[in-house]
Amino acid sequence: MKICTFLSALGLIITTGSLTAHAQTDSVDLNTIIDKSQKYLDERPDEKVYLHFDKPYYAVGDSIWFKAYVTTQLHMPSAISKILYVDIISGTDSLVQSLKMQVRNGMAWGTIPLFEKSYREGNYRIRAYTKWMTNNEPAYFFNKTISIGDAINNSVVTHVNYPNKPGSNKFDARIKYQNQEGAPYGNRKVTWTVENDNGELAKGKGTTNANGYINVNIAEVKNANELRAARLITVVDLGNRKQSTQSFSLKTALGNDDLQFFPEGGDLVTGVRSKVGLKAISPNGMSIDVKGTVTDNEDKVVANFTSQHLGMGTFYILPEANKTYKANVTFADGTSSTIDLPKAKTSGLVMTVNNTDPDNLNMRIVANDEYFKANQNKGIYIVAQSGGVICYGAKTILNKQAFGASIPKIKLKTGAIVVTALSANGDPLCERLAFIWRPADQLDVNLTADKKAYAKRQKVTLNLLSKAQGAPAESNFSVAVVNETSTPFDENGETTILTQILLQSNVRGHIEKPNYYFTNIDATKLDNLDALMLTQGYRHFTYKGIITGKFPPLYALPEQGIELSGTLRTLTGLPVKGGNVRLSIDDRNYSVNAITNSDGTFKFSNLIFSDSSKVTVSARNNVQAKNLMIMMDNNDYLPKLDANINTADEILNIDSTLTTYLQNSKKLYDNTHMLKEVVIKSTTIKKTVTHADYPALSALNPIADHVISPEQLGACNNFLNCLQTAALGVTFVDNNFYVTRDYNQGNKTPMQVFVKGMAVDVNYLNSLNGAEVESVEVFLKDDLGTVNRTYNTNGVLVVNMKPIPKGTPVKLSDLETLFPPKHTITLSPKGYDAVKVFYLPRYDITKSAMPGNDLRTTVFWSPNVTTSKTGTATLEYFNGDGKGTYRAVVEGIDKDGNIGRTVYRYQVN
Repeated sequence: MKICTFLSALGLIITTGSLTAHAQTDSVDLNTIIDKSQKYLDERPDEKVYLHFDKPYYAVGDSIWFKAYVTTQLHMPSAISKILYVDIISGTDSLVQSLKMQVRNGMAWGTIPLFEKSYREGNYRIRAYTKWMTNNEPAYFFNKTISIGDAINNSVVTHVNYPNKPGSNKFDARIKYQNQEGAPYGNRKVTWTVENDNGELAKGKGTTNANGYINVNIAEVKNANELRAARLITVVDLGNRKQSTQSFSLKTALGNDDLQFFPEGGDLVTGVRSKVGLKAISPNGMSIDVKGTVTDNEDKVVANFTSQHLGMGTFYILPEANKTYKANVTFADGTSSTIDLPKAKTSGLVMTVNNTDPDNLNMRIVANDEYFKANQNKGIYIVAQSGGVICYGAKTILNKQAFGASIPKIKLKTGAIVVTALSANGDPLCERLAFIWRPADQLDVNLTADKKAYAKRQKVTLNLLSKAQGAPAESNFSVAVVNETSTPFDENGETTILTQILLQSNVRGHIEKPNYYFTNIDATKLDNLDALMLTQGYRHFTYKGIITGKFPPLYALPEQGIELSGTLRTLTGLPVKGGNVRLSIDDRNYSVNAITNSDGTFKFSNLIFSDSSKVTVSARNNVQAKNLMIMMDNNDYLPKLDANINTADEILNIDSTLTTYLQNSKKLYDNTHMLKEVVIKSTTIKKTVTHADYPALSALNPIADHVISPEQLGACNNFLNCLQTAALGVTFVDNNFYVTRDYNQGNKTPMQVFVKGMAVDVNYLNSLNGAEVESVEVFLKDDLGTVNRTYNTNGVLVVNMKPIPKGTPVKLSDLETLFPPKHTITLSPKGYDAVKVFYLPRYDITKSAMPGNDLRTTVFWSPNVTTSKTGTATLEYFNGDGKGTYRAVVEGIDKDGNIGRTVYRYQVN
């Protein structure tokens, strides 16, 4: 849809009305500002991604079911990108798994099985993005913290807390150990260590008391940041030669309470009364209540303040010339502090926004004496942007110190709006973020059931009705039904399609309990939401560069499908112009030809194949094909692994916090898990080459952090390119490999690469054939430091080569595998991940015998529920055996960008 249609639908307001007249010395016209800004938004529309999960948390052995919504301006389903990437990142910022999903009509869905071999108890982050979104910082991707417990392998339930006084560098921990039934592990020996990536920081041992508690005490440390990046690892003796190892993050063990101030409009200005927002944060990243006073440099109290909601609040202050101000703060935990307020500007404007009027967003701008004298009769512009569209523009002459403006809310869409005042030169002067709440422009979603209460395994019929502006709406929804009794959660803390698209994707930083602002809306919640807008910054849209035409660079273009490209060369390295290259995908019975350009390059676009497909690229249909070689490009792209902005959502005590869910998970596992018969066909163990075969590397950890198997490398035409993609936790920059987490923290020390036990330069890898590689071992740390100290490096990559066959005849097929023709290659590029179907059992409730126990927590999941022209859809499924409250969540969107959500509950007795 073209941008003019957006503007027409939204009703762009451009006024000179009460605001005023024509500027005498305007250097940039208002229409120019609007046109250039809208042109930029049109050419570089933002995409937003939201993932709807079936549950808020999981256990090892579960499957995560999700639906992705990709939207653009005015929340419309995006047609920009056809590929979505979903990364699962561990709590130590290492990539665990990456999915590639095909997007149709702005939607995709998939599954993430949490296999025991790949996942363990901990906090993980799921981020989702399109390649087009990588032109902005990773902070603009969808990010969600997901906690995963382990009811299968954990026989010990722990609870840790850090009873330290904020501001101290002394670390203490109090840990309780108990079994899954709640009985304490009393009088048990415990050994503990504190470790980070650089090694062991401290260690000790002790014994739990009769109630299962032990205290861990560490002397005061000099570098608190080093300790925050560490983990406390404990090993408890369970008797009968059994032990249990637990690991606890120390991110919140040390730290100070923090308080920040946010003057409305951006700055305090002398002589102008200003509203100031405040936000108090505890060391764990969550809010903390606060109260205090503001005094000037003569110790006169000029304001009192107290937090009103989640550590946020407001107060008013009239800054005076030649005065400074400080806040005397008392936090809810009893600590106190003195914090300087931002220094007031001697010349400037203050913007205030009143959002209490249900019909209009009212603004007022006041200039202080100094600014008014210096800029009298100069032009000022007011521009507002919402949902990727310029929705308001006005201009005035500064012929009085205060003036106001109003934007009719009927012309706006629900969501964040940023109002900016600019000078006649296009320089931003002040800015204010507000939130427009208009329920009328959302989908009205209604869900009803055929009964109010059901029996176990009884059939359920749900009727769904979708309306937009009172009329039936053809919409697409995802629906999850979960046993809420066995999966308790904090409803206010949920991330939903409303919170993500309307709020979280538009502002910087972590938002605590986002769904609080979208349920049971009243005047108090709207006031608290305005306090949030005052203390959160708007995202990356700025006018100055747009007006001057200095746009940020584009690094990636939108993807309409999978693309494979490469270069056809002669064996001497010369590019082949007009060469014929053929691509075939056997399992899809698909083939296509491409002709190389003058540089010898070729490209196959809009391909569709699964992640398990073998793709063959051949130049055999050329004259003297045996003298040609194909070099494939590395088309896979993984943006850097940034720090998690939602670390505050991580659960410190997963096994104790998720006790109810994990107990049900254990019962489900015990009920369905059966030992399978294992037939031993051979007692011969094939010897494989590892780093331990080389003396120089024998001091490395016996188990590598990651191992790249030969199956992942056998089809590689360019081994170095393949290694860049396959090596988890590793970043390739400037022809060097780096440990990703260290590189992102500023450590630019490269890794050392070894081939057959010998240290080599990275360029040497270009000479390797992937079919000849036995494996690649990735060591993100060198525990003893023998390698890193010798080579002044950080981390180790070990390339193990297959042994040369000896004493047995070599078949021609074996030789072809070891030395494939250069003009034909077979590769396994990253394709679309398979989409699985959620299993729905069917029960005959007339039978008295019901074998087994159906303890599933998610009893229904459908990512593709489409309403008819009448706006209706019907869903049918059977309940499980779990009693309690079942919760049905419906989220979705229509073709016009209206989004909606509803929650329905019923009982199972």
